[in-house]
Amino acid sequence: MTDLPRKVTVVGAGDIGCGWAALCVAGGWPVSVFDTNARAMERAQSEIPRRARALVALDRATSGMVERGLLEFHQSRSLLQAVRDADWVIEAIAEDLMAKQRLAEAVEQVAGTDTLITSSSSGLPPTDIFARCRNQTRTLVAHPLNPPELIPIVEIVPGAHSVHAAVIRAEDYLRSLGRMPIVLKKPVPGYVVGRVSAAVWRECIDLVLEGAIDVSDLDRAVSLGPALGWAAAGPHLTYHLGAGEGGVPRFLQHLLTSFEGWWSKLASWQKLEPEQQHALIQTIEKAYGGKVPMLREARDRRLSAILRALEQSRTT
Repeated sequence: MTDLPRKVTVVGAGDIGCGWAALCVAGGWPVSVFDTNARAMERAQSEIPRRARALVALDRATSGMVERGLLEFHQSRSLLQAVRDADWVIEAIAEDLMAKQRLAEAVEQVAGTDTLITSSSSGLPPTDIFARCRNQTRTLVAHPLNPPELIPIVEIVPGAHSVHAAVIRAEDYLRSLGRMPIVLKKPVPGYVVGRVSAAVWRECIDLVLEGAIDVSDLDRAVSLGPALGWAAAGPHLTYHLGAGEGGVPRFLQHLLTSFEGWWSKLASWQKLEPEQQHALIQTIEKAYGGKVPMLREARDRRLSAILRALEQSRTT
C-alpha cells in the first residue's frame, strides 16, 4: 500500500480544482491550491471550505477530519511555493492542450523527482498533455466527474511512458480518498465516460430541439429511467439481466432488430450550430433559470443518497 501524500497540490481553482481540493481536505490531507487568476483564488478561499464542510452535512465526511484538513489548507502565491514538497500535483486547469503542456513543463521543473503528476483532462491524450516533460514515467490522467468530491469514479489514463508503479500509486491515493478508479487499457478520445456521455447527450439534445419532449421531462426520463438502472448495474449487465435466464443472447435474439432500427435513426450530427446552441440555451434556461443554487444543493443531496444506498447494498 502506498504511503499517504504528505502534501497535495491542486493547480487550477475552477470547479474541478475546488472539488479536488475539498475532497482532499475532507480526507484530512494537507492541500495547497494555486491559480494565476486572482478572482479564482479569491473564490476558492471560501468555496473549498464550503464544499468540504458540505460533505459533513451529506454524511460523506466527518467534521473532525474536515476541520483537521482545513488547518492544513493553504493558498500559494506562486507555482514554486505550491508544488514544493508535494507528493501529488493535480493539474485542473481549462481543457486547453497548449496551456496544459506549458503547465506540465513548469510543474516538472519545480516538483520533486518522485512527485506524481496527474492531469484532470476530460479527453485529451495523456502523451500529448505531458509531451514537454522530460520524465513522463510519473505522469498520467486522473479524470474525475463533476463534482469530484461526491462522484466516486475517476478514470486513470496512462500515457505511452507512464510506468505501472505510477498507476498503482494513483489508484492507492484515490482509494484512500474513497474514490473508485478505473484504468483504461488504452487512451481513446474522450476516454470512456466522456464518450458515453457525449453519445447520450447528443440524442437528448436532438430530442429536445426536434420538439419531441421538454427539457425537464427529458431529464426526468433519463435520470429515473436508464440512468437509474445503470447506477445499479451498468448498461451491459442491465440488458444481460433484462432477458431473464437467457441473458444477453436471448436479449439480442428478441430485441436486436428493434435496436438496430433505432440506431439507424439516432442523431448523427457532429457539430451544434450557433442557432441550435441558442435554442438549447433558451430551453434549458427557461426550465431551470434562477434556480441553480437550489438545484445544485438538491442534486448533491440526491447523489449522496444514491451513493449511500449503493454502498449499503454492497454490504448486505
